Amino acid sequence: MKISWIAVAFLLGFFLSTGTALATEQDANPREGIPFGVMDKELMAKIYSGNERFRYDVSYTGGLKLGELYLSVEPAEEIKNGYVIHARVTTDNGMFSKIYPIEDVHVTKVRGPKRLPYHYEIWQKEGYNYESHRVFRFRQDKGIILYQHNDKPVEVFQVKMPIQNEFSSFFSSRLMDFVPDQPFLVPTFADEKRNEVVVMVRGREVVKKTILGDVDTMVVEPIMEFSGLYDKRGDTVIWYSDDECRVPVKVNSKLVLGSLTAKLVSYHNPACPEYDGAMLDKYRKEAEIFADER
Repeated sequence: MKISWIAVAFLLGFFLSTGTALATEQDANPREGIPFGVMDKELMAKIYSGNERFRYDVSYTGGLKLGELYLSVEPAEEIKNGYVIHARVTTDNGMFSKIYPIEDVHVTKVRGPKRLPYHYEIWQKEGYNYESHRVFRFRQDKGIILYQHNDKPVEVFQVKMPIQNEFSSFFSSRLMDFVPDQPFLVPTFADEKRNEVVVMVRGREVVKKTILGDVDTMVVEPIMEFSGLYDKRGDTVIWYSDDECRVPVKVNSKLVLGSLTAKLVSYHNPACPEYDGAMLDKYRKEAEIFADER
């Protein structure tokens, strides 16, 4: 499945991969001695508040801006205790926006106490000729995933459950206990199979000069055994604020040549009032202009 390279810099450096088609499930055994991550219910009230929004600038080595990533979480209208994770990946304001424009939208719907996905839909517009629409329907109780690409027939895949998708994996991992040198597993459907991703907690570090100020962070690194885009080395590091909000302020994902960095430039979450409304000055001016026009 073709996935945007910008997304690799962020969550999809975390969990997402690429391939040409989905394959029959090949179950992987849990890593010996490493437990599956358990969600913290107290953190869930912050992270799944239903009113969280992120904006990231994505740049290549040396600071060349490639594009932007927008994320949000809001309540699902059609189901109780459900949420919609919305992601927009674009080359807007990036150096290749005129040459190879990208506008990808990913919508993941989750529900239940474990925030498991039941619907995942992708609209892709990449370059001037490529368009795609994909739908995944997760039947967690039956152990199957229904998949349809454009108008092709629906395919059925058997998968060991419970399982997350790429986006719900990222948000669920934020809810887990971060203890230095104590890894945990997150089962994720990606790269044509179930991946039991080992998430390493490397320790604490201060990240300076973010939109949130100088931030005490927990440094987290997923260990992936699938290549992803650009023959990725699998070296992705995420800096989360070391508090109940777990705000991912920066992500670095190494490539064969250079690396991609996603930096938080705007954050909104009333459940985290100490951070709510933080943004770069240039985006604050945009917001003020938009408000005046309305």
